[in-house]
Amino acid sequence: MLDRRLQVFSTVARLLSFTKAGEVLYMTQPAVTFQVRQLEEHFNTRLFDRTHNRISLTDAGELVKGYADRILDLYGEMENDVRRMTGDVSGPLSLGASTTISEYVILSLLGKFQAKYPEVTVRLSVANTLGVVHMVENNEIDLGIVEGPVHNKNLSTEALWHDELVLICPPTHTLAGRGKVSLEEISEYPFISREEGSGTREVTEDYFKEHDVDFSNLNVVMQLGNPESIKSAVEAGLGVAILSVATLEKELKLGTLAAVSLNPKISRPFSIVYQRQQFRLRAIEEFIEFIKTKSEQPTNKS
Repeated sequence: MLDRRLQVFSTVARLLSFTKAGEVLYMTQPAVTFQVRQLEEHFNTRLFDRTHNRISLTDAGELVKGYADRILDLYGEMENDVRRMTGDVSGPLSLGASTTISEYVILSLLGKFQAKYPEVTVRLSVANTLGVVHMVENNEIDLGIVEGPVHNKNLSTEALWHDELVLICPPTHTLAGRGKVSLEEISEYPFISREEGSGTREVTEDYFKEHDVDFSNLNVVMQLGNPESIKSAVEAGLGVAILSVATLEKELKLGTLAAVSLNPKISRPFSIVYQRQQFRLRAIEEFIEFIKTKSEQPTNKS
């Protein structure tokens, strides 16, 4: 019922990229271009200026964008009100999750949500915390779940549960078997770190700074982009690392890694982040409420 051309145009206008709009809408770039050209033919005017591989809105494009955004919001409100009246929860839901959460936490929660709401189509994008926040900022996803701080005050964030970060090392390492380990002791050994932009990396750096230890003075021998690579490197004896206890269930059971709490203890929230706005699709509202009430505490260390 809603004019597809307006949806496509509005997305291109927001992102100022035919390629990015295609990724968000799950369309090919030629299909996106075709929809926009149809709208331009309808109005018999250009809506975008295209110069040097960049696009910008024309005056007519700015005018159409204002009306298109209002039309899309009204249409969404109508859909929501009707679905709320009939008790129907369906439609698309696009999520983003940071690396640790996507690999070790979110899939089981999504399984429970889909079992409760089978008519909702969930799409999941994975990036580090910074990447997920950028996707929320650009309206490329409806909401994100991240493991690091969110600095954009224009976004809403709510902590879902807390996660402990621990030192990991081989079971034969000098630090293994300790009840706790200090930052000064960690500084004496080769260190394997997450990449910049990672929530785990940012929380770790902030923790070191808070306790007057310069992270840059660590003997960082590797920077790796996911917990599995870091665990493999630590198992191989290449250094020690700091990771979420949520990532270690298998290795601790098998005895291939040892986990030691830091002194003082370090924890961080896993948080949901979304745009501050009054209107949200019902599927989004239901997911937010679901994950608040149904998310267990999967990261507690026994």
